[in-house]
Amino acid sequence: MKGAVGVVGLGIMGGAMARNLAGAGWQAVGYDIDESRRREAEADGVEVADSAAAVAGRVPTVIMSLPSAAAALAVAREIAGAGGRRIVVETSTLSLEDKDDIRRVLEEGGHIALDCPLSGTGAQAQTGDLVVYASGDPQAIASLTPLFAGFSREAHDLGPFGNGSRMKFVANLLVAINNVASAEAMLLAEKAGLDLKQVVKLVSAGAANSRIFELRAPMMAEDRYEPATMRLSTWQKDMSVIGKFASALGSPTPLFRATIAVYDAGNGMGMGNLDVAAVLRVLETMSGVKRG
Repeated sequence: MKGAVGVVGLGIMGGAMARNLAGAGWQAVGYDIDESRRREAEADGVEVADSAAAVAGRVPTVIMSLPSAAAALAVAREIAGAGGRRIVVETSTLSLEDKDDIRRVLEEGGHIALDCPLSGTGAQAQTGDLVVYASGDPQAIASLTPLFAGFSREAHDLGPFGNGSRMKFVANLLVAINNVASAEAMLLAEKAGLDLKQVVKLVSAGAANSRIFELRAPMMAEDRYEPATMRLSTWQKDMSVIGKFASALGSPTPLFRATIAVYDAGNGMGMGNLDVAAVLRVLETMSGVKRG
């Protein structure tokens, strides 16, 4: 056994991290408010605790992967009250203000807080194909190198706390644009009467390819958006965080702004639980295309 690590939040990303860590020889201890997620994780070798505080009481390092700032702050308070001293790895995509609130709560409880958002989709998380954007205490980050290797392919120290999130905002801006651009291209191919699976193959082999196209265009070609690797409803929260960050810096984002209406339309059409690749359905509806 390589050591013990806790994961609080066993959703798409957190569940994948916990399972990969358990598979890599770590004693992974997890918790989620959703009983079904706890059962799924336990079936995959994750030891399940009955609260975030109980997780913290059993491990020297806790990974947080929560869906909202409110949830993350509540968990931080639980961990802060658990006593002892541990490293807490906050991986959620949240505003810098929310990250600072979480850090303050944890540090007041005697813990070391790291801001470590992840680059990658839920599908990539399943196979450990993630990149960790770590920021905060450099010694703590260095000490977690073996742990990061248990669920990611790369981990980078970006310096002061908060730089991990800044890097994630830059990366996700491109993800937002590339996803809608991929849908536009797939719709054009569809209306032109091309074989969509062949389009995926040929674009992936050429200069127009992107990692997002490789990940999402196959879903678009099959008109299959479940299980979601990133839900539209969750992505809307991330988009808001990025938009406010760019506005605060006075950085124009015309292409990013143009995609917001497409994502908002998807949520308005009841697609919130579908993968973000479902923006193709939004464009299909706009153009009168119906499949099946």
